[in-house]
Amino acid sequence: MLPIAVDAMGGDRAPGEIVAGAHAAAALGIPVVLVGPPGLEGRGDLELIEASEVIAMDDDAANGVRRKKDSTLVRAAEAVRDGKASAMVSAGNTGATMASALLRMGRIKGVSRPAIATPIPVPGHSPNILLDAGANAEVQPEWLVQFGQMGSVYARHRFGIDRPSVGLLSIGEEPGKGDTLRKEAYELLLHAPGIDFIGNVEGRDVMKKTADVIVTDGFTGNVVLKALEGGLRAILTALLEAFAADEQYKPHADALLPALLPLYEQVSPETYGGAMLLGVEGVCIISHGSSNSKAILNAIKLANEMVQHRLVDEIRTTVALHA
Repeated sequence: MLPIAVDAMGGDRAPGEIVAGAHAAAALGIPVVLVGPPGLEGRGDLELIEASEVIAMDDDAANGVRRKKDSTLVRAAEAVRDGKASAMVSAGNTGATMASALLRMGRIKGVSRPAIATPIPVPGHSPNILLDAGANAEVQPEWLVQFGQMGSVYARHRFGIDRPSVGLLSIGEEPGKGDTLRKEAYELLLHAPGIDFIGNVEGRDVMKKTADVIVTDGFTGNVVLKALEGGLRAILTALLEAFAADEQYKPHADALLPALLPLYEQVSPETYGGAMLLGVEGVCIISHGSSNSKAILNAIKLANEMVQHRLVDEIRTTVALHA
């Protein structure tokens, strides 16, 4: 198997945590190639694709990809395109990661727009998949149908769901609820092949096992994602602060922690490694900007798994079948 190309300079904790995650993956037998500057600190015996530039988190995505042709992101995408790597992983600039993958790896024939598919934790169940989580601020109704088709393929391969259900994110469960986009998309999804459409779902349903795949435009999806991240973080912080507020709470906190840790593990972004950009000609995993070594390890494991499952081939077949 070809190695997974890992952007060593992407993310708030690069390169240290990124390189550490790459080493952890290599120790499990997953082939990894780092993409970074010559003399990359901590590289050890891992293979290196040299790149002299870095697209910063605050750089304009499209301009960064065009101007910095020797950036780690561009070189990682080119490695996949040129058959030197089987997939790419980055915790760097999300827009630039997407642009690099799209411009260098290309779009699957028939795909209107790629979409970012993000796992949303559902306590006690497999996660839901939300897409688009930020690739397309404005969409066409038929694109949401394609998101549902691609998301269903992804849900089957990533979480082993035989027949994923698909819901349309709207402001009410009834078919007539929502704006023009949602109303038109509802009718298309209702009759779309390759989708088990269950109707509208609301914001309160995103973390419930109402639909396995939830489709929406990238603007709404990204707002939902960031709101959930902020809300979960605030609740966990408040809980920990309450435990530490008084010494008399400590024994009770110690007793509760073993039960709470699995829940924390289930809702932590580190557990899932990152989101996948669906619709491009290659596996591209977009990790959170604050990813630590554990998150990078899980992102590499996810990339490896999706390569082994030949996910891109199945999405290509599905899109062609329902074009």
